[in-house]
Amino acid sequence: MLLRDPIHGDIELSALETTLLDLPVMQRLRGVKQLGTAYLVYPGALHTRFDHSIGVCTVAHRMVEGLRRAGCAVSAEQEAAVGAAALLHDVTHVPFGHTLEDERRLFARHDKGSRLGALLAGELGEALARFGLREIVAGLLGAGPLVSPRWMQDMVSGAIDADLLDYLRRDSFFAGLSHDYDDRIFRAFAIRDDRLVVRLVKHGMDRPDARSEILRVLRLRYFLTERVYYHHTKVVAGAMISKAVEQAVDRGVLGEGDLLELNDWTLLDRLIHSGVAGASSLARKLQSRDLLKRGYVVSARSVPDAQRAQWVARMHHDRSERARLERQIAGSLGVSFEDVVLYCPALTVMKEAAVPVEISRGLAFLNDPHDEAHAEIQALQDRYAGLWRFFVFVPDAVSGAAAEVCGELFGLPSEHRGGGLLA
Repeated sequence: MLLRDPIHGDIELSALETTLLDLPVMQRLRGVKQLGTAYLVYPGALHTRFDHSIGVCTVAHRMVEGLRRAGCAVSAEQEAAVGAAALLHDVTHVPFGHTLEDERRLFARHDKGSRLGALLAGELGEALARFGLREIVAGLLGAGPLVSPRWMQDMVSGAIDADLLDYLRRDSFFAGLSHDYDDRIFRAFAIRDDRLVVRLVKHGMDRPDARSEILRVLRLRYFLTERVYYHHTKVVAGAMISKAVEQAVDRGVLGEGDLLELNDWTLLDRLIHSGVAGASSLARKLQSRDLLKRGYVVSARSVPDAQRAQWVARMHHDRSERARLERQIAGSLGVSFEDVVLYCPALTVMKEAAVPVEISRGLAFLNDPHDEAHAEIQALQDRYAGLWRFFVFVPDAVSGAAAEVCGELFGLPSEHRGGGLLA
């Protein structure tokens, strides 16, 4: 099958990849937006998990080409398995998945738990079995024992992998941002000690150009996180849909299994007609872009590391404690429970900085303290960690009162003053 992609141009899929792509479990991803609620800020960000999955498959093949060019032996069967695993890496992604899984922690992550195992027991597994790749692909995706070399898994779910290299380009393009990395990065991959590494050495000498290109990837990762992934409008919209789902789940009208049959729009419709007043109200508001406002905001700047960790344990991991605080704040403000949404994200870590690299001294990690660019990399990691924000979202009419109530409750004044074009 030949497809035309706005990021990678013409893409030719193998018979195996075409078979997998045509399965209903993959076609569902056409209705799951890659960036969730970011379209409320970036109207062009309507690309989907389906588009992205094809892109990741394409990037995986380009990485294989780079490995072969570097003299690494990659068999046709290994390439087929990596391509299939790359194509399927998001097959268990639910609508607004990262919001529900990572930010509100309602469900296990799409790449953990039993979802993939259940799909592999059906027609997806049967399709892979016909090509003799069921066990190897299941292992690459973490749904079974790893029966292939470790470097193959690194290509699908490593520090700098096919997933990252597609979504950085794709998200930047559809958000209308003019940032990119250079294709020479595909010439830098190698296999060493059964791991996928980035070669920062050539003819025994360190390569500043390769190091610069990896740093460009890290900077792009930071830039998109700052501008898109953590944009406060995207965050509040995602928090609202998460709380709506949470209320529907708590009332027994929606389950994790249901989400694998839904896309973004059918989930919103299910919530609106759920019969759960709070869930219906929040979903309707999101549909009409009637969003809650920032009533209280504190950042890594004013919350010390130890206190931040305590807050994450208390309000990110503990649903009951988070709900208790939301009810307390709602009572103090005289508003409904669903109109107060507490958002306490996990601590932010730039995992990409820990990519294995080959340097003149041997194998190391990019963020090794002895690396010559350690100061620059550490500064980038620190800036990334500093993007952490704690929010309490409320109706606009009580946002001023919320700052006072929450300031007293949490012991720190709100950093958000409201008003102005950039509020």
